[in-house]
Amino acid sequence: MKQFNQSGVFIANLDPESDMNMGEIDKNDTRQVYDFLNENMKYALYTDGFIVSIPNEYDMEVSFAYLNEEYYSTSKQFELSQGRKLEFDYTLDKDEDIEIPVLIGKGLSKTYPIGSIIKVEDPAIQKQVNYRVSGILKPNVKHSNLYSLNSKQYYNFSVVIPVNKEFINSSNVGLQLQGLFDVIVVQASESSINELKDIISTNLGLKFNFYTQDENFEYYNDFYIGSLKLIGVLTALICIVLTCVAVWSSLASIRLMIKDFTINLFVGLGYNKLRMICYGYYGILSFINVIVLFIITACSRYGTWHRKDAQFSTYGIFGVIGMDWLALLAVVIFDAVIVGIIVEIMMWKIKKVPISLGVLQ
Repeated sequence: MKQFNQSGVFIANLDPESDMNMGEIDKNDTRQVYDFLNENMKYALYTDGFIVSIPNEYDMEVSFAYLNEEYYSTSKQFELSQGRKLEFDYTLDKDEDIEIPVLIGKGLSKTYPIGSIIKVEDPAIQKQVNYRVSGILKPNVKHSNLYSLNSKQYYNFSVVIPVNKEFINSSNVGLQLQGLFDVIVVQASESSINELKDIISTNLGLKFNFYTQDENFEYYNDFYIGSLKLIGVLTALICIVLTCVAVWSSLASIRLMIKDFTINLFVGLGYNKLRMICYGYYGILSFINVIVLFIITACSRYGTWHRKDAQFSTYGIFGVIGMDWLALLAVVIFDAVIVGIIVEIMMWKIKKVPISLGVLQ
C-alpha cells in the first residue's frame, strides 16, 4: 500500500452511520459525482467481486475487476508473465460488438491464451462485450485490503478490465457506487476533499469519510494488531509450557532408564553417539509435526479450489505458497531449538550420573 501512502492522497470510506438505500439512487445522481471527479480531481478507481460464469478448464467462478488508468499506473501490482499492458484508449461503439483488451489470471490462461476473445455479457454495463486477452498475470498476483492488510485476494481466476470515462458513464449504478466506496483521490487538498464530500452528500444522500493511508494503518493497528499480539503472547506461553513439560518428561525418563544408560556406557556407548541417537529420535518427532502441519495447510489451500473460490485460490504444491513455506520454515527453526534444549539438558543430566556398579545396584 506504500504507493497510496503519499501526501495529498485520500481514500474514500462510506461512513458506518450513513443510511444507504440503493433504490433511491439513480444514474443521474452518480453521474453528477463522477462529472465533478473528472473535471476537478485526479482519482484512482478500483472495484472487484463481480462474479461471472465463463467456461474454463477448472470450472471455477471468475471475478471481474474494474480499474482506471490512474489506479493501474499507481498500484504497480499487475505483473505479467506474458503479453502486453492494459490500454485505456478505446471507444464503446453502440452499433458493433465492443472489443476491449483485458488481463487474465494464470488459472484462465490455458482456456484463453493471448489474443483469444472472451464473449460475455458484462455485469457492469449489462451489454454483450468481446474481451480480448492482451496479457496474462503471473501466478498468485494479489492485493491487500485497504483496511485489513493481512487479508489478500488473488487474481488467478480474475479478468482485469480497464475502464475509462466512457465506460464508467455507460455502467450501471452498482459499479459506479462500488467504485466510489473506495475511490482514491490523489494530489488533493483538504478544501477539495470537503467540496467532494458536499457533492456526494447532495447527490447521493450519503456521508463519505476520506482518510489517508496512514490513518488506515492506524485503524488496522487499533483493531487487528492488538488481537495479533494477544494471539502471539498466548502462543508463546503455550510453547514455553509445552517445552517445560517435554523437558520434565525427558528427565523423568532418564531417572527410570538410568540402569540402561549405565550398562550401555559400560559396554562402549559414547556420549556423542548417545547424543546423536537422542537428536535422531526427537528429530523424527519434529519431522512428523512439520508434515502434519503441511497437510493441514495444503488442505486449507486446496479447500478454496474445491469451493471454486476465485479470489483465494492459489498456485503452488497443493496450493501452498510463499508465505506458507515461510511459516513452515519458522516451525522447523522453532522445533530445532526445542529439540536442542531437550537433548542438551538430557545429556547434561546423564553426564552427572557416575558410571559405577553402585548405580546398577
